[in-house]
Amino acid sequence: MIDKLKIRLRTRRLRIRACALGSFVALATAALRAGDWPHYRGPNHDGTSPETIRTNWSSEPPRPIWRVPLDPGLSSFSVSGGRAFTLVRRSAGGQDQEFCIALNADTGAELWASAPLDIASYPHGGVGPDDGPRSTPSVEGDRVYVLTSYLRLYCLNITNGAVVWSKDLVAEYGATVIAWQSAASPLIEGDLVLVIGNTEGKCLLAFHKSDGSEAWTGQNDVMTQATPIAATIAGVRQVIFFAKSGLVSVAPASGSVLWRYPFPFSVSTAASPVVGNDTVYCSAAYGVGAGAVRITSSGDQLTANQLWRTNGWSMNHWPTPVHHNGYIYGIFGHASSFATLRCVELATGKDMWSRPSVVGMGGTLLVPGHLLVSTEDGVLLLVRSDPAEHVEIASYRALDGSRSSMPGLVRSWNAPAISNGRIYFRSTTEAVCLDVATSTPPPNRPPNAPSNLSPTDGATNQPLTLTLQASAFNDPDGDSHASSQWIIKRSSDNSTVFDSGNDTANKTSLTVPTGRLLNSTTYSWSVAYTDNNDAQGPASTPTTFKTQPLPPLRLFFALTGGTGLFDLWIGNEDGSPMDQPGAIRIDIFASTNLTLGPGGWIQLTNSLSLSNGQLYLDDPQSPMAAQQFFRVEERP
Repeated sequence: MIDKLKIRLRTRRLRIRACALGSFVALATAALRAGDWPHYRGPNHDGTSPETIRTNWSSEPPRPIWRVPLDPGLSSFSVSGGRAFTLVRRSAGGQDQEFCIALNADTGAELWASAPLDIASYPHGGVGPDDGPRSTPSVEGDRVYVLTSYLRLYCLNITNGAVVWSKDLVAEYGATVIAWQSAASPLIEGDLVLVIGNTEGKCLLAFHKSDGSEAWTGQNDVMTQATPIAATIAGVRQVIFFAKSGLVSVAPASGSVLWRYPFPFSVSTAASPVVGNDTVYCSAAYGVGAGAVRITSSGDQLTANQLWRTNGWSMNHWPTPVHHNGYIYGIFGHASSFATLRCVELATGKDMWSRPSVVGMGGTLLVPGHLLVSTEDGVLLLVRSDPAEHVEIASYRALDGSRSSMPGLVRSWNAPAISNGRIYFRSTTEAVCLDVATSTPPPNRPPNAPSNLSPTDGATNQPLTLTLQASAFNDPDGDSHASSQWIIKRSSDNSTVFDSGNDTANKTSLTVPTGRLLNSTTYSWSVAYTDNNDAQGPASTPTTFKTQPLPPLRLFFALTGGTGLFDLWIGNEDGSPMDQPGAIRIDIFASTNLTLGPGGWIQLTNSLSLSNGQLYLDDPQSPMAAQQFFRVEERP
C-alpha cells in the first residue's frame, strides 16, 4: 500500500449573512426650543407653551440674563426673531405718547422705538403714575401689529419700527373710545388682522395684514377690553370675540356669525375666552361671574349650549386663565379686593381647589406639567397642574424694582412670555429676561477604538480555532462595556467569514468557532466595542494572520484477526484529529496495475466511517486481485 497521491485544494464554504452594521452616534440634544411667542398669550392665543422649562428652582433658580428699566406701560411682551416687543408711554413734543419698542432678546438693549403712535392719556385712573398702554403687539413675519389705546391700528416694519400702514378706527370708522380705553391686542389669523371696535354695524373688523385694506366689517357687538382668540371647535376654524353682548364667533374669512352666547356686562370685561376642546369658558368681574357653553354642530350649523353659569362667582377680572385636561386654572377675584389661584372643572364649574394668598392680578401660563403664575408684586410661582390638590413647586422673585424707571415700584398686571427657554416678564416700569431652559446632558461619546493584541499582525501558522485578543475597554465617559462586534475577513477577496454581531459574552477575547477558517489562508480581523448607552465606537485597526497548512494525509491498514482481510485507515500524518467537514471531502481510489496510468484508478464507493479522528474503510480489497494499490484525495 502506498500513499500514491496527496492532493489538497484550498476551499471554503461561502457564508452569506445579511448584516446591517449600524453606527451608534450619540447626538447632542439641544434644550427644547419651541420657538417664538409672537402674540398676546402665546403662539396659540391660549396661554400655553409647549416648552419644557426647568422646575428645580430651589437648586437651580432662574438665571437672569438681563434686567432693564422700562418707561410705563401695562403691555406684555411678544417675542420673535431675536427681538422682544412691548408698548410704553413716553413724552414726545411736550405730550405723553404711546410707542412700540423692540429690545434685543439676548441683551435687553433697545433696538428701536417707533414714531409716536397715539396719545397716552388715561383719565379713568385705577393705576397710578405708571399707567400706560394696555395692549400687546402681535408679530407675523417681518411685521409688527399694534392697536393703541385710542383705536389706531398700525403695521410696523420689524427691523426698524417704520410704519408700513395704519388705520384710525375713530377717524375712518367713527368708533368711540370706551372707559379705560382699549386693552385688546390685534389678532392675526391667516392673511387677516382682526380687531373689535364700537361703530354701529361695524364693531368687528378685519383687515388684510399686507396692506391694511379692509377685508370685512360687521355686527353691533360693542368692544370690551378682552382680546379675541382664534380656535378650531367642532372642526370649524373660528374667531371668538368677547363683546358687551357676550361671546360672538365668526368665520375668519367672511365675518359671518357662527354662534353667539349672550353674557352680561358690567363696567368692564377684560379676560379673553378660554377654549377646552368643544367647550368655551368666559368670565368677567364687577359681580358678573363665569359661564361655559358647549359648541355642537349639525350640518353647517353650530350651536352654543350653556353647561353652567355662576353669578358673582368665579370672576376673572383681567388675568385670563388657562385650560388643561378639562380644568380651568387661573387667578380669580377682583382687583383691589381679593385674588385666589383656583382650579375649576370646565364641564361643571365646580371648584376643585383654591389658594387665597396670591398677590393681586398677575397672570397664568401653562407649561408641560405646571402652571407658571406671575403675581402683581413680581413673583413667579410654579404650581403643579393637578386638579386633585394645590402643590406649589417653587417661587422666585423676578422683579424687585431695583431697575425700575420709578425706583422701587413693582406692579405687574400681565402674563409673561415664554420663548426659547426664557421667560420675558415685565412690570409697568421694569423688565427681566430669565433663563429657565432645561439642562442639556452632554452627548454620550462612544468608546475608544481597541487595539488588536494577539495574534500579532502578520502572524503565521495559526490554528483554525485560534483566540483573538484585544485591548481593554476604554470609554471617555466612563461607561461600561456592553458588547463587542468581532469581524474576520478573508484577505484575498475581503469577504466576511465571521461576524459575531453584538457579542455580550466575548468582550475582549474570542476563540474562533470551529468550521469558520480554512488552512493555509490569510485573514484580517477587527473588533468594535459598544458601551452601555448603545454607542458603538470605531473598530480596531485590522491586522492579519495566516492559518497553518493542512497536514499530509497518511494511509495505513490493519489486519482483521488472521483472516487475511484488512481495514484501510486514513488520518492526518501529524496525528491531529480529522473532523467531519474534512472527512466528507475524502475520496479513495484503488488500482491493481500502476502501469495503466490514471485510467487504471477506480474510485471506491464503500462507505467511510469516522472514528477517533480517523477514517476507515472496512475490507477494501478485491477477492480477485493479487495485489492492490490505494490513493486518497481530498476534494475542495
